[in-house]
Amino acid sequence: MRRVIVLAVVLAAGCGGGGARQDADEPSGDFKVEVVSASFPRTQHIAQTVQLRVRVRNADTRALPVAVTVETAAPAGVAPSAFGQGSSGGDQADSTRPIWVLDRGPRRGDTAAVNTWSAGPLRPGQSRVLTWRLVAAKAGTYTVAYRVSPGLAGRAKAAAGGRTEGRFRVTIDDEPVPARVGDDGGVIRGGSDRPDS
Repeated sequence: MRRVIVLAVVLAAGCGGGGARQDADEPSGDFKVEVVSASFPRTQHIAQTVQLRVRVRNADTRALPVAVTVETAAPAGVAPSAFGQGSSGGDQADSTRPIWVLDRGPRRGDTAAVNTWSAGPLRPGQSRVLTWRLVAAKAGTYTVAYRVSPGLAGRAKAAAGGRTEGRFRVTIDDEPVPARVGDDGGVIRGGSDRPDS
């Protein structure tokens, strides 16, 4: 009986990851963070690999945990998701369908939220580029919005004065990028004679 109790205590202690909460050091108040630049191809093709890049900066006088939230606009009454779009139908456990497939998110940027990534703690004046590698999966025209915040839990707010958000209007063509196989066996996309690496 004693072994069972000890095992139960050990298992219970291991639940929840045992690490510190992601928002443990989040300050409260208004802090200066800003989007320095952002890029995302405005015209894309089905099955094309693209990159969304957002450079953020801590414009405050103290070190801050900085995060970026990405949302694709959804119909009224449907919660937005990062790279997909939901429907108002209630017959599915998860009605979100991908518009882009996330191949790789920002390095060391994962958080508990499905549409928010961490830029990490940034020193005053420090900036970091967050890069999402995506594959376009559904033809159409979409609006992708992004915003920067000084933290993950909402206790810290972005102070007025700097650029803290933006959006892209993106069209995904239902035709894939023109491609052919070159003499050396490499894939050549578009009009270029240079194979993909």
